[in-house]
Amino acid sequence: MLTSLREAMFYKNLDPQTVQCLLCPRRCVIANGERGFCRNRENQKGKLYTIVYGRPAVVDIGPIEKAPLYHFLPGHFRLCLTCASCNLRCRHCQNWHLSQKSVEELSPFYYSPEEILLQAKQRNLFSISFTYTEPTVYYEYLYDISSLAKGSGMKTSIVSNGYINPEPLLKLLKVLDAVKIDLKGFSEEFYKEICSATLRPVLESLISVKKENVWLEIVNLVIPTLNDDLKMIDEMCRWIRGNLGLDIPLHFTRFFPDYQLTHLSPTPISTLESAYQIAKNNGLRYVYVGNVPGHVYNSTYCPVCNRKVIHRTHFDIVEMNIAEGKCKFCHSPLQGRWK
Repeated sequence: MLTSLREAMFYKNLDPQTVQCLLCPRRCVIANGERGFCRNRENQKGKLYTIVYGRPAVVDIGPIEKAPLYHFLPGHFRLCLTCASCNLRCRHCQNWHLSQKSVEELSPFYYSPEEILLQAKQRNLFSISFTYTEPTVYYEYLYDISSLAKGSGMKTSIVSNGYINPEPLLKLLKVLDAVKIDLKGFSEEFYKEICSATLRPVLESLISVKKENVWLEIVNLVIPTLNDDLKMIDEMCRWIRGNLGLDIPLHFTRFFPDYQLTHLSPTPISTLESAYQIAKNNGLRYVYVGNVPGHVYNSTYCPVCNRKVIHRTHFDIVEMNIAEGKCKFCHSPLQGRWK
């Protein structure tokens, strides 16, 4: 049986019994016998350990569109993996039964990185995706699996909140192929009140992923009364245009009541369509409406001829009109990772 105890990366000793974790912007100071905010990193006699190494809470299979990553080998199936807990406390989390639990509260499996890679290969899957909770809180396990995958030709992606310090992020990007970041809102107040976090580190992570040329997509879950102000959405789109360019896919996703926000209503589809139009007015070329099965803006359109190049119905691809990364109709290049 694989031990779950592995010395953590990215920490320093403050004294013989106290450590400071340097993985995320919280920079937790952790006394002997205690754990950090994410519940997954424990100080044992002046050494910081990850206690979830090799102990995934979920291992299953799903479409890459569910990430959502729409421009990263569309239509393929991935091995999905996660461990317990998170470094945020989002009040709307749909996976709170995993993200707001410690490893002891779940019933994890035991898989080494080598066994995870073998699972993906035996099932003829195209990638391994770290999702459902925040992947960076099991950084060492994530990094080792991704390193093995990189060496074997298997693709990897993470579905992340982007709340990580620059040094560990840059190291991780060397072994990843795609990143989806949830840009949960565009105000410090929203991040503080709803996520128990801050916005700026997430923006810095987005810029880093773009600079490192790892494929990037962004999701903004639009929550009624909390982050659905259209002026704020316009400000976010202008920031994306100015700092990331026009080709980063942006998904506006419909909120449904969950966890601590069950008193709110689902996002009106008209709000999502208004957000879509704001993004398009800002020049963003690939904009989507998500969590609305069958919506016309869930498909991909060529930004030059405006013909439908990927016809989607929710997570299913009905038809693709892309050849060698180009629109089949006007032959214009389409941004993404197509093979």
